[in-house]
Parts: sequence; C-alpha cells; structure tokens
Amino acid sequence: MKTVWIVDGAYVNYFKGGKVKVDYLKLKAVLEAKNNRPIDKSYYFIAVPNLQYDGSNEFYRFLERSTSNGGLNMEVKIYQFKNTNNTCPSCKHKFSRPVQKGVDVGIATLIIKLASEGCYDRLILTAGDGDFYDAILYVKSSLQKDFWVNGYEGSLSDGLSRLATEKILLDDLTPQILLNSPSNS
Repeated sequence: MKTVWIVDGAYVNYFKGGKVKVDYLKLKAVLEAKNNRPIDKSYYFIAVPNLQYDGSNEFYRFLERSTSNGGLNMEVKIYQFKNTNNTCPSCKHKFSRPVQKGVDVGIATLIIKLASEGCYDRLILTAGDGDFYDAILYVKSSLQKDFWVNGYEGSLSDGLSRLATEKILLDDLTPQILLNSPSNS
C-alpha cells in the first residue's frame, strides 16, 4: 500500500501557541509504525512572512535532506504571507496584518492530484482544518483512497474525523514526538 504523508506546518508548529515542539523524525517513525510500512512520499506546507530572509531555512533544508543524510526527504512547499487590510470595529483604526494564504488550497490540490495519478493508496494528513473535507471526501468516495488524519484533539474538524479510517491524535503522541526528548517508541 503506497502511503503519502502531508503536513500543514502551521497547524503543527503554532497550535497551542507554539509551545509544543514536534520532532518530525520521531513523528514520522510513529506514523510508519502505525502504518506497518514506510511512508513513500511526504510533503510539508508552510507560509512565511518573507521567503528570502526566513530564519527557518535550515529547518526546511533538514526536511528536504535525504533520509540517508539524517533528513526526512520531504518536499517542502513554501508560500508567502499576504497582508490583509482591516478596520477595528470599535475605534475604526485601519491596520494590516499578515495572513497565511494559499496553503490550504495547495494541500487540497495536491491531495486530489496525487490520488488521481495513483500516487497513493493511503493518505495521512497532519492537519485539522475542515477546509480539506471536500477534497478528502472526493478521494475516498470517487477514487477509493484510504484516509488517516493526524491532529490535535479539540482542533480537529468533525468532518475530517468522520472521514478518517484512523485518527491519530498528536496529543496522545506528545511524549514520544517532542523535540529533544528521548523516544519512547
């Protein structure tokens, strides 16, 4: 069974105020153990404020590095934040703030594209956003793909939970997947 793993990096990295630091090598190992086989291909999606000067570039290089060189061999898809213009409802002050744009559409498109091309039999999605519901419903019902969801309890959409044949909560894995902690697997 060919397995693809797709990660919404902002969901994993910034949920719970960024206080939980996930070791992606450990998370991948846990997912592969539950999958009873290696993950064939993996993708990491993220939006950053500035593509040229983002301080996490070393992290992205680690994700992309081959497994034989200590990396994860993930394909990294980086989008740039967009500024939105807003007005405070109480004081009418105008301000702009950066927001993540394009990541969810990129993930949903990749889910459908890879399924249509027969690149996977099982999708493991590390995300919690209900925006992926229609894409997942399509690949499950029309293309007969298996779907597992991997997310935080309390932020995992009910729709994704219902569609998943396996739900793997990051909360339950936290002791095993923390960055700079001994592996308990």
